[in-house]
Amino acid sequence: MKSFNPTSASRRNMTSSDYSMLTKGARPQKRLVKRLKSTGGRNSQGRITMRHQGGGNKKLYRVIDFKQDRLNQAATVQTLEYDPYRTAFIALVKYADGTQTYVLAPEKLKVADEIVTADTTPLKTGNRMQLKNIPLGQQVYNIEMMPGKGGQLARSAGAYAEVLANADGYTDLKLKSGEVRRVLWTCFASLGQVSNAEWSLVNFGKAGRSRWLGIRPTVRGSAMNPVDHPYGGGEGAQPRGTRKPKTMWGKVTGGHKTRNPKKQSSKFIVKRRISVRNAK
Repeated sequence: MKSFNPTSASRRNMTSSDYSMLTKGARPQKRLVKRLKSTGGRNSQGRITMRHQGGGNKKLYRVIDFKQDRLNQAATVQTLEYDPYRTAFIALVKYADGTQTYVLAPEKLKVADEIVTADTTPLKTGNRMQLKNIPLGQQVYNIEMMPGKGGQLARSAGAYAEVLANADGYTDLKLKSGEVRRVLWTCFASLGQVSNAEWSLVNFGKAGRSRWLGIRPTVRGSAMNPVDHPYGGGEGAQPRGTRKPKTMWGKVTGGHKTRNPKKQSSKFIVKRRISVRNAK
């Protein structure tokens, strides 16, 4: 974590991730980037369907290889790079035939390290193998939920899952949220923890830094007029005036479960995640 001298009010508490581990002067590979259209949170009709989005610096999307399905082929880490579209760092790896791809970089990965994907690999950070061959207690990331689909679980900065059990063709994984989920043990996962684990401790310091990232302001409901929000109106600071917490559209929220109770994959959830209300 990097802190700054208090040369201004915004710098006083500002912090940022430590980028010293990244390769200096590294430029993104042209064949592995593309431009994504910026929507500003609007749909095809031009209506805002996702609030608080818009603006921000221009950026290129790095195409990440979440599958890493070249079995038994060692890849050498060429560079470690920053990715503007994700909180984790990424690594440019090169295979023996010259093919280059971007992969998620785990903690403690260094340039010139070799990683490999196989049914069974040495227990080394960055290596990728089937869940049934990973010892219990190991930390894994970029976990497949269906064989061959590519990693979907534990992909953000500092994320990992813990292997709890292997039985009857399934592996039980404990996720960062506390949820225990059952996954087919023929799915692949990478060993280690995703890089940039200190991201959750970053203090932006000023509103402008959010705007650079394309995050627009969030206005409190109590600061609005009654026509705009159920909490609006009143002289000065007022209580919300409704018995139950509500959204700006009047829908009751707070403790309301959003997951469909009839969802097919619910049978694979062994233990639900720990709610904030129950944790207190």
